[in-house]
Amino acid sequence: MTSVTTAEATVTAEADGAVSSFAVSPVNKVKRVHERGRYDKKTIYEILDAALVCHIAYVIDGRPYCTPTSFWREGDHLYWHGSSASRMIRTQKEGVDVCLTVTHLDALVMARSGFHHSVNYRAVMAFGKAHIIDDVDHKLKLMDRFIDRIYPGRSQLIRQPNKQELKATTMMGMEIETASGKIRDKHVADDEEDYEAVPAWSALYPITQVLGAPSDCPRQLAGLTRPDEMVDFAPGDRLDEIMTKTYRRTFGD
Repeated sequence: MTSVTTAEATVTAEADGAVSSFAVSPVNKVKRVHERGRYDKKTIYEILDAALVCHIAYVIDGRPYCTPTSFWREGDHLYWHGSSASRMIRTQKEGVDVCLTVTHLDALVMARSGFHHSVNYRAVMAFGKAHIIDDVDHKLKLMDRFIDRIYPGRSQLIRQPNKQELKATTMMGMEIETASGKIRDKHVADDEEDYEAVPAWSALYPITQVLGAPSDCPRQLAGLTRPDEMVDFAPGDRLDEIMTKTYRRTFGD
């Protein structure tokens, strides 16, 4: 993964002129343990694309709220959906500022002092203004892509939403105005004197979320088998790696 060498890194450009890093500003600058900060889009998008669930923070009448929901990315845009009657959707469709976050917990780290106990993680904070997807055709396409993002090609096998389902579901999106990632990927890191002076067993416990074996629907029609597009769903495989593979199958690299 590419990292920015200083907190005040300048925005770089790819050969085609596209911006490849987010400019560092007071909004997205990583201040605590700043060397863990990441501002390049490649790293940030890899963290987002490996996730299925995010948390979206917003403010209603001066009070903060944070809602967990599933989401996906297309280019510099993030999309999510919700019930048309939900408080989150009713607020966000007015075009409010939101902060969308994702975290992967990768390890527990047991040190020789409470201060140095830690976790390994990959996290992103993305900022932008929420907007509603009003166009019906666009909304239907996004609903299909949401399914295909998780289960490639499945939108072609299932029925399309009926009028009531379409009315009950609101699709939201936001252009990523700025973002930052933060990564801790290290073992136990104690104060030097504690290695000899503190007789406390210390270790790192890796954490992975893995897929279990499928349980077929008891009312499955006879003769149906797993679609070829589901080849990435292997029991025991890491969920974040599966989500990365399915994202690429649907949207490419």
